[in-house]
Amino acid sequence: MVKKHKEVLLQQYEKHRDRDSVSCPKLNISSRTLLLVDGLSDFQQKEHDLMQVGVTRGGRRNHLRQLGLAKLFEPLTRVSLPPRVTLTVGVAGIGKTTWVRHFIRQWCQGTICPDIHFVLPLTLCELNSLEKVSAERLLKMTFPHLQVPSLVLSNACRTLLILDGLDEFRSTLNFSDAAPCNDPKKEVSIDDLVTNVIRGNLLPDVAVWVTSRPGVASLIPGGLVDRVTEIPGFSPEDIQIFLNHHFSEKDFASRIWAHLESQKILLVMCYIPCICWMLAETLLYIMQSGRQESLPKTCTELYAHCCSMKAEVGEPRGREPVKSEQVHATNRKLLGNLGRLAFYSLLKHKYTFSEQDLRAYGIDILLTQSSLGAGVLIRRESTIHTTYRFTHLTLQEFLAATFYHVSSKRAIFDLFSESTMSWPKIGFQNHFRSAFQHSQQAEDGHLDLFVRFLTGLLCPTTIKPLAGLLALGKDDGSQKDWAAGFLQGLLSSVGSVVSLRAVNLAYCLQELQHTELLRSVEEDLRQGCLAGKLTRPHCVVLGYLLHASPECSEQTNLTGCLNYSTVKSLLPQLLYCTHLRLENNNFKDDVMELLGSLLSAKDCHIRKISLADNIISNKGAKALSRALLVNRTLTSINLKNNNIGSKGAKFLAEALKMNQALISINFQNNSIAEEGAQAIAEVLQCNRKLVSLNMRKNTVGAGGAKKFAEALKTNRTLTKLILCSNQLGDKGTVALAEALTFNHTLLSLQLQSNSISNKGMTALTKALRLNRGLVSLNLRENSIGVEGAKNMAHALQENNSLQNLDLTANLLHDDGVQAIAGAIKFNQGLTSLHLQWNFIKSTATKALAQALLSNTTIQLLDLQENTIGNEGVTYLAEALKVNTSLRTLCLQGVSAGTSGAVAMAEALTSNQTLQTL
Repeated sequence: MVKKHKEVLLQQYEKHRDRDSVSCPKLNISSRTLLLVDGLSDFQQKEHDLMQVGVTRGGRRNHLRQLGLAKLFEPLTRVSLPPRVTLTVGVAGIGKTTWVRHFIRQWCQGTICPDIHFVLPLTLCELNSLEKVSAERLLKMTFPHLQVPSLVLSNACRTLLILDGLDEFRSTLNFSDAAPCNDPKKEVSIDDLVTNVIRGNLLPDVAVWVTSRPGVASLIPGGLVDRVTEIPGFSPEDIQIFLNHHFSEKDFASRIWAHLESQKILLVMCYIPCICWMLAETLLYIMQSGRQESLPKTCTELYAHCCSMKAEVGEPRGREPVKSEQVHATNRKLLGNLGRLAFYSLLKHKYTFSEQDLRAYGIDILLTQSSLGAGVLIRRESTIHTTYRFTHLTLQEFLAATFYHVSSKRAIFDLFSESTMSWPKIGFQNHFRSAFQHSQQAEDGHLDLFVRFLTGLLCPTTIKPLAGLLALGKDDGSQKDWAAGFLQGLLSSVGSVVSLRAVNLAYCLQELQHTELLRSVEEDLRQGCLAGKLTRPHCVVLGYLLHASPECSEQTNLTGCLNYSTVKSLLPQLLYCTHLRLENNNFKDDVMELLGSLLSAKDCHIRKISLADNIISNKGAKALSRALLVNRTLTSINLKNNNIGSKGAKFLAEALKMNQALISINFQNNSIAEEGAQAIAEVLQCNRKLVSLNMRKNTVGAGGAKKFAEALKTNRTLTKLILCSNQLGDKGTVALAEALTFNHTLLSLQLQSNSISNKGMTALTKALRLNRGLVSLNLRENSIGVEGAKNMAHALQENNSLQNLDLTANLLHDDGVQAIAGAIKFNQGLTSLHLQWNFIKSTATKALAQALLSNTTIQLLDLQENTIGNEGVTYLAEALKVNTSLRTLCLQGVSAGTSGAVAMAEALTSNQTLQTL
């Protein structure tokens, strides 16, 4: 039975191989992974697929780990069980069915999951024709070759049931009211059958794999799902690989990519492989047509060209643009009927159709095989049922918009009511208003793209490719101007919080190519002069730019332009920024409460946030600490120049003990005293993620330094510690030095301005003889003298791991620097040496110059503000004739004159490696 079953499935699914090969070998599903996620976010459950892609710029969602198909149904650990119900989600066109087909082919060939005896794939749209059925009868209908269905469904076999396309199922699953059923022979309604299978009442021994768009998937109670995975889309690199593989002829790939890069909205849509195919083919068609026209810049323009292309498939390229009279009347009629089907089905959330549905809307089944019909509809046959669907959800929405656009010019009743029993509604503008009213009221945003297309169709250049396919009257552009005013009026009347429904209005302005307001706000954002200009329409446009503007793609800089009310207004849109700069906004603790709720949200995408130069106090720190207890995405926080004291530091420290995502935190120039510093130091003993900690300009003191030293003895993750200007003194420095004999993972230690004398320096140099991890040591502006310099010299003769040493503004004098110069002759690790402001004269400079004759690693030497004079510069010039490693030499303020300059000029005629003088 197993052998026969695999043969039948392989024969059935091999015919889809060409259609499923949407990518080159480098993008093959075998080499790709699913994302294991912690359930569905609110955003995924409530928003339109394309809005989900747009606001996240096609970026990957936060995930626990990556999972290959071969591991999808396996336990994650040695002690866990295989999942019974696995849910895989993805937006429309991402490739859910393609992944299922690939899995089936691989399983049939014995490549993956050999311990699964039977795989039973069911496409849910094919079950829509069934009313009542039992589990066993359904199995006999779909897999007649399986002679003993009861055996396949029993615990004697390991069986996997695939329910592909839950979003295409006609029924809304009701898990609370479905009649329980545990008898596989009992006939029940098809929706009750599916519900009982997922719940585990029916076929409890059968593993279930459900695929769906996120919104419908959220109807399954979370407690019934053991594993949730998500299909990632194309990254920008994947898109380039895809284009280079499929469109390499005559540099089309590079031209298509260049256009996508210039139109970010189109580029983000290519995250979806199905749209990437459609978009690239359309652009290629325009390029090959020989028409002297620019490439589409908006989605509406792109889909208009796409439909024109589908209608013209098989026509010779390079001919004159299609004229209305040349287009066959059947194409126009077919497009009108398809548009009507698309519109009224969209209102019902219906995305698959039977032959009966098509006939009900006047669509001749034979015409679905015409170039236009086959171009926009996909036919799917099975043993149960034949179904149709549009090649992509967005194409259904576009055709719905074309129907509404044409019909609204002559309709006398409300088009949103399919029957004529409605209030009269006459005139295009009334119908246009009605469309936006319905769109704004749709909480799930399923009409967002429809109204974008509807608006875009008012642009004369956009609708031009459809001139032969739609019954279009003359357009003087007045409707476009009216629509622009109407949309701007809606922008002014949005609520106090900028929702995605409001942001969609700005997307509509973009489709209308009425971009004055969008460009104005973007320019202010670029120049950092939004302060005082954020009216309600400006806030909506800013919300749109947070998604669509290249200015915000890497970093969203809202420095100095926000206050409490604007933060509250923009809060839902700030969720999707990755690097957020909110500096110098005079934020107080009330704003921190808002930002705390932002960072606590499950949908939060923020990786880095800078709150420098505000007025955040302990209360604000407490709000932030509450967010850090639940946030799993934030990796960097900058709290520089605020009013956080020890109490606030303690709140944050408690949160950091639990938070395992944050890797960098900056507390520079706050009011954190020894007590608060000790609390933060304790974090390093248990936190295994923090990599960088900046405590500059607080009052850590010797006691705080000792706590940090204790933590460093066991911590193996921190690589950068900044304790500058903290009154550590020699006692604190000695403690840190002792820690360095145990810790070999800290790479950078900054101790500038800490009243460190020779005693502290001696302890550090002893540690450096044993430490092999520290790469950078900053000891600027201390009181280190000749003795300390000599001890450092001894250390440098043994230590070759230290690369950057900064001794600026100490008391080294010639004797100390001569000792260091002697060590440099042998040291092979140091690349950067700062000796500015150290009372150095020509004698020590001569020693440094001699060291440079043999040293091959030092790339930067800083001798600024030392009185080395012409003589010292001449010594260095002679060394440069031989040295080939030095790249930067700093000699500002060294009391040199003409003769020193002449000597240096002579050296530069032969030295070819120095880059900065």
